[in-house]
Amino acid sequence: MKDNLFGTSGIRGVVNEDINPELFLNLSKSIAMELGDRGEIIIGRDARPSGKLFEDALIGGFLSAGFDVEIVGTVPTPVLAFSVSELNADAGIMITASHNPPQYNGFKLFNSKGMAISPKKEKEIENKYLNKDFKASKWKNIGKLKYKDVLENYLVKIAGKVSLKRKYKVIIDCANGPTSKTTPSLLEKLGCEVATINSDLDGKSPSRPPEPTEENIQDLIGLVKTTNADLGIAHDGDGDRIAVVDENGQFVDQDKLLALIGSYYVKKFRGGIVCTVDTSKIVEEQISKIGGRVVKTEVGDVPVVQEMSSQNFKFGGEPSGTLIHGDFNMCPDGTSAAIKILEVLDNRKEKFSELINSIPNYTTKRTKIPCREEDKQDKINRVRKRLNYTFEGIKEIINVDGVRIEFENGDWILIRPSGTEPYIRITAESSEEKEAEILLEKGKNIVKGN
Repeated sequence: MKDNLFGTSGIRGVVNEDINPELFLNLSKSIAMELGDRGEIIIGRDARPSGKLFEDALIGGFLSAGFDVEIVGTVPTPVLAFSVSELNADAGIMITASHNPPQYNGFKLFNSKGMAISPKKEKEIENKYLNKDFKASKWKNIGKLKYKDVLENYLVKIAGKVSLKRKYKVIIDCANGPTSKTTPSLLEKLGCEVATINSDLDGKSPSRPPEPTEENIQDLIGLVKTTNADLGIAHDGDGDRIAVVDENGQFVDQDKLLALIGSYYVKKFRGGIVCTVDTSKIVEEQISKIGGRVVKTEVGDVPVVQEMSSQNFKFGGEPSGTLIHGDFNMCPDGTSAAIKILEVLDNRKEKFSELINSIPNYTTKRTKIPCREEDKQDKINRVRKRLNYTFEGIKEIINVDGVRIEFENGDWILIRPSGTEPYIRITAESSEEKEAEILLEKGKNIVKGN
């Protein structure tokens, strides 16, 4: 495992290659040292086969350090985060690699408020881990292990947040993950007619890859088309992401979804929203139209949540299907997003496709180029040096995360290192598809050194 343990969303790696039980054992000791002498930790996991392996390692480390541990079992990440503050715990750990393939696993650490920990706190934990700054409790002070069912409390609390006037037919693709325990039953509680696919727990992802991209959810798209459903909902491997299919079986553009839900929140709570630097300009245009403000952060839900807290904004997200509803949970929450989307639809007369199609279209192109972790910074530095030789009409250069170049005509391109995988990611946007493709090609060439 590399010295820089934390990426944009916790720690992730290939099981028994990048990460192993010893890493988790020592990380639990490091976290315990950072938190203090004693306390209580909540641990949850998604459905991946390696989850129990890493759960046992974390339990051993925390108990030996004198911390009590509450095990909540297989739950979505947002349920774990929500439960930390509900149970007055000192911290929570979710064992997951989110939308990554099943050979990956990892963990995400939440503070006592149910928020992902700050980069500063991550660095302090890393230092303790690298310095092996551990200590063990005396035998009589070893922590206690408990098991807790937290799902019902989460479902009751979230159901109390919305009441639907109409009945909707919804098909849900749970990605063989733990949202099979939350989204279907919640929507049924709200009076929806619900059908599910890929709703049996199987962390090997036998039905489709965990990431809910348009390519990966073709079965859901086909079912929405043939069953006259009002919506299709798809989740990822741990339930912190969502993708939506409208009543016509069309995959909903994630930037438009962000703009739609963000506008609803600004109208309801005023202020503004937080989104990441890879977000389409359509989001800022839509929010500005109703008097709201958009604050951009580096990519990753952790900086979004930190900025939401700083700005006291109630909504934030990323164009990856990561939506954060701060009036309920300061963690990306696919189940909460599902009911919020229905709430938006319930307050309008239009069909969902009409709401989405009322938002202007821009062409966004994305690609990724393989890059070793140790080469990422050199690649980005080379991009910065060659910008003026490669691009014309530059209006502004934003260095929040990698390099985002905005042009006089409103087009933009972002070149940034992935925080979770060995890639350089490139995103280009234009009002014209051909121009977006040209920008993307230039981005690829500058990264490759052509």
